[in-house]
Amino acid sequence: MDSQIYKTHKDLIDGKYSCTELVSRKLKDLEASPHNTSNYLLAATAMEAAAKVDRKLRNGDEIGILEGIPFGLKDLFLLQGCHASASSDFLKNYISPYTATAIQKLIDEGAIPVVKENCDSFGHGSSNENTVFGPVKNAWDDERVSGGSSGGSAVNVAKGYTVFSIGGDTGGSIRQPAGYNGVYGLKPTYGRISRYGLMAYASSTDCVGPLSKSLEDIRILLNIMSGKDYHDQTTIESSDIPVDIFLEKFPVNNFKVGYYKNFIENDSLDPAIKEDFLALIDRLKQNNIEVKKLDFFDTDILVSTYYILAMAETASNLARLDGMNYGERITAETLKEGYATTRSVNFTEETKRRIVGGNQVLSYGHSEEIYLKARNLRDRITGSFERDFREMDLILSPVS
Repeated sequence: MDSQIYKTHKDLIDGKYSCTELVSRKLKDLEASPHNTSNYLLAATAMEAAAKVDRKLRNGDEIGILEGIPFGLKDLFLLQGCHASASSDFLKNYISPYTATAIQKLIDEGAIPVVKENCDSFGHGSSNENTVFGPVKNAWDDERVSGGSSGGSAVNVAKGYTVFSIGGDTGGSIRQPAGYNGVYGLKPTYGRISRYGLMAYASSTDCVGPLSKSLEDIRILLNIMSGKDYHDQTTIESSDIPVDIFLEKFPVNNFKVGYYKNFIENDSLDPAIKEDFLALIDRLKQNNIEVKKLDFFDTDILVSTYYILAMAETASNLARLDGMNYGERITAETLKEGYATTRSVNFTEETKRRIVGGNQVLSYGHSEEIYLKARNLRDRITGSFERDFREMDLILSPVS
């Protein structure tokens, strides 16, 4: 699909509709949506920003490519003065004291945030059912899940409620719901986009990324959000992706594509997905592109390694939520009982499972046998990827 950002930008310049009309329509669509994608509508600030864009247009002033474009952000991002609940009871009344770096960069370019989007609580989930706001429904089938944890973001883009949305991805939380709802979603290279202002799940794996209906929009958003940030010491300098990247022709004669055979030769893979994937491989071969089957770690090992490390890190990151400095406090007779009751009541069952699991693998007698072994496995998995990419230009896989 063509760029929705360019199309909306042109429509605004041509006067097809005003920015106020555009934002008002998006807000009404979000409010009336049967998909349960919205935690908080940002109507007042969005309409105020839209009015400023309209004044510039009436005065004949130029507007930037993102100026006046309505977008959504997963309710794990901080936006100054707005709720940031993480789809939890714990933070349902928490108001952000500052704005996440990635979101601020978009706002600085004139983009207008219109909604804080429903997601799995604290990013813990892959179906968007682990949320106190109720499950998000798939964009195209109410009987199916949206995927998660950025389910609300993916559905909003798919239905056109937002021109684009910004999500967070630790173990597939952008890519999987994007696939479930038929849109594009990118987890960029770790450190390319600042995580400052994104509530931490697993800090060594968390990434900020865009969801949109076109690859060109992904390119635009990635370039704007990328770059070093003194608030996030893991960020790196990166070059902009050029506008003509999609026009360049690959050197087909030397282009090498790989895929992991154990991902495809797997009984758990849906037969229809397997058939479509192998049909794609056949088309590549017919176009004289070299395709190679690759060996990789068993999926059970990959999933176990991810969960051990992610649970350990989320247990550490969420230790700060005790009702004293952050979140809803439940009083009790003793401090210890207060901590226990506050966390037991305010965290969802899935979040509590992950915290308990994380504390278990980090505990004395288990960290060496479980956590450190998982760390070692991650290094081996990373090494395997690096070796494969030295040989391959592209590695393909089904989304989920």
